[in-house]
Amino acid sequence: MDCSDTNDGYFRVLEDAGNVSSKNPALARQPLAREVAVAFCYNGVNHAVMMATPEALEDFAVGFSVSGGIVQHREQIIDLDIERHDDSVMLNITLNQRAFSKLRAFRRSMTGASGCGLCGIEALSQALTPPEVLPPPRFAALPPVAHLSKLRQRLQRAQQHRHSSGAMHAALYVDTHGKSQVCREDIGRHNALDKLIGGCLREEQDLAAGFVVITSRCSLELIQKCLRTGVGTLVSLASPSDIAVRWARRYHLNLVHQPAQGPARVYSGAGIESACCVNPPAGISL
Repeated sequence: MDCSDTNDGYFRVLEDAGNVSSKNPALARQPLAREVAVAFCYNGVNHAVMMATPEALEDFAVGFSVSGGIVQHREQIIDLDIERHDDSVMLNITLNQRAFSKLRAFRRSMTGASGCGLCGIEALSQALTPPEVLPPPRFAALPPVAHLSKLRQRLQRAQQHRHSSGAMHAALYVDTHGKSQVCREDIGRHNALDKLIGGCLREEQDLAAGFVVITSRCSLELIQKCLRTGVGTLVSLASPSDIAVRWARRYHLNLVHQPAQGPARVYSGAGIESACCVNPPAGISL
């Protein structure tokens, strides 16, 4: 059976001893998460290829460009042309001259003599480069505890593809009134956040207010994306890494972990360092 024109996965049940079920030989079908190669091309220069879900591609182009430091403002993106193929997508992004000159300078600095890709001292220093945008002078106000209530259920309701195919990460933006405004999904955790950031920027949502929720573990790269795009509060459904906490504290990003059971845990926020040895307030644990 030719299934090349659909994203449905056909299968038969595997019995013990490695035999395909003979009781019910008919094929069953499970919708699968879509995945293609997405290429980012700036002013005719190939820059990166990401394996991603081929949806919300305009948001992906904007979010990836801003969160990756390629541009500082979405207005520096002049045009976007999307080419779709069977298993790939080309995002042809046109930058203004200033942004493209900066990108070319960055690409030259990534070129070394070792021939082993992004390794060595230059790559390490660039991976840990502080964000170019100025951090806020102080932490934003933490969201009310009520706005964090039943976050997992709210995410499940907002996700369109999780119910059918599964295997999808999600990112959600909740405004200062506790209302879910934007949700994006992708097979990649970085991609889901990039798409959310792009969607919020294109809809002119205030990322410094409200909060962003991610379903995945919270690593340094996600902290860096939030810092570059002005996110005020990041809520993760999985525990953050140690370096993610250090960077969040250093650059005044609220970082909250909402476990499956129990109150939210604030790892980075106003007064967190001085409060580490003090009894935490009711509702939120430090």
